[in-house]
This record gives sequence, C-alpha cells and structure tokens, in this order.
Amino acid sequence: MANVFDVAAYILEQKGPMTTMKLQKLVYYSQAWSLVWDEAPLFPEEIQAWANGPVVRDLYDQHRGIYMISSMTNGDPNKLTGTQKETIDAVLEFYGDKSSQWLVDLTHIEAPWKNARIGVPDLSRSNKAISLASMAEYYSSLPSQE
Repeated sequence: MANVFDVAAYILEQKGPMTTMKLQKLVYYSQAWSLVWDEAPLFPEEIQAWANGPVVRDLYDQHRGIYMISSMTNGDPNKLTGTQKETIDAVLEFYGDKSSQWLVDLTHIEAPWKNARIGVPDLSRSNKAISLASMAEYYSSLPSQE
C-alpha cells in the first residue's frame, strides 16, 4: 500500500509548490474520495482533527516549520496505482485551485472533522482521529465530484 508521503509527493508533482496547510487538506480529500470511489484507503496513516482542520501527523512531522512545500523527498508517486492517481487527479481538479483557507473552512463545516472534535473547545489542540468510517459515510452522501 502507498503511504501518505507517496500521495503528498504525487499531489506536489501535479500541482507544484503550495502551503503545507493546503497539502494537508488535499491529502485528506484524496483519502476521503478514495474511500467513496475506490472503496479503499489510499494510505494507512491516521488523520487527526486539529484546530485548523484534518492533519496527518506523520506528514506534519516531515514539514513542521515550513510554510511552502515544493517536494516530498521521502515519497514515491510511482507506488500509486493508476486508479489511485485517477482519484487524486479528480480531487485536484475540484479542490486543487482552492485556497488553504477555503479548504480549512470547508472541512470545518463537514461532519467528519466536526464530530471528531465534539467536546474539544474551538482552537484547542486535539489529536482525536477522524475515522475512515465517518469519512466514507459522510462523503458518500454528497454529490460525486468524480
């Protein structure tokens, strides 16, 4: 199975440099829509419900302190299947030109992030996981972006 670094490397290869916050959100939406369209996760790493939206801690640890990122040296886009790349491409077509803040705002009104933060005050730190099941259930109920 590919990992989050492979997905991030592919996103950066396709879209070029971006903020680390935007990369986190595009990785999140790639995982969400893979669960819906392909009925399988893209990567095994956990997604957490941080104050600024969904974050993959393992990915964050790689880019901590960096605002803009242009490459993911420990990721290999070639580990992704053709189907996985098609899914990510569809996500990038819909979400890829949106700003980091737009993506943050969107995640904040969607059930997976909101439900994972129940009981956590606004802007407070949290490492509560966003379950794959909650993502699959929520995004499968939306009109398809595919």
